[in-house]
Amino acid sequence: MTSFNGKIVLITGAASGIGFIMSKMALKRGVKHLVMWDINSELLSTSVEELRSKGYSVSMNVVDVRDIEQVTSAAENVINEQGGVDILINNAGVIVGKSFATHSYDEIENTMTVNSLGLMYVARAFLPDMIKREFGRIINIASAAGLSPNPGMTVYVASKWAAVGWSDSLRIELEQDHENIKVLTVMPSYINTGMFDGVKAPLLIPVLDPEKISAKILNAVEKEKIYLREPFMVKLSPFIRGILPARVYDFIAGNLLKVYSSMDTFRGRKGDKN
Repeated sequence: MTSFNGKIVLITGAASGIGFIMSKMALKRGVKHLVMWDINSELLSTSVEELRSKGYSVSMNVVDVRDIEQVTSAAENVINEQGGVDILINNAGVIVGKSFATHSYDEIENTMTVNSLGLMYVARAFLPDMIKREFGRIINIASAAGLSPNPGMTVYVASKWAAVGWSDSLRIELEQDHENIKVLTVMPSYINTGMFDGVKAPLLIPVLDPEKISAKILNAVEKEKIYLREPFMVKLSPFIRGILPARVYDFIAGNLLKVYSSMDTFRGRKGDKN
């Protein structure tokens, strides 16, 4: 079991959405100090002040996870000031919901960099110190989109497939050489934070409540789980895709569950983090 009590925790994309919800929940579980990273300086300041006003020990860094120099510099400062990070929650993320042919090259690069490379940059910045201290927990917020194709979010899907593959490979790598550094890969379906405004919930795959999924993520950290897939149908996705021919899976996902049309009415909300 892993306890949040007395730990140093860092959360990216922490100013809003489930990042901020997890920040509040982690502090209530006894975190010694919370470090909040986000690209939105104004919103981050407001969120930090709200938590500080309740007596919690919280610090912040305005960090663009796409920028290696910003990530490494901020990470070095955190390690020097706090003595290291015990629990890292890689939560920052973006989405562009439209057909691939209409994506700009900048949108493609930005989505891939934030959602996949950004996780790697942040983890790489803190992992050597975790190895030195022989303790660490790395939580990577990926997506159910990393388990199944979905039109209307092709680049987002690609970024999350990359995140899932990297995160699980890192888990195995660390299990082989550093058993006290553990990795949790989180793969939720749509979350009702505003990031996915307008999506149509597929059959049997309801839009997730942000408070409930945030609590489940922290519970999964405490229980040292290696995967968290929500809701229930997402748990079955790897098995179903593994045993069915692609066209049969497409029929079930597209025609029966309506997964492939879930982005048809997507609006989103600019600037949100998942």
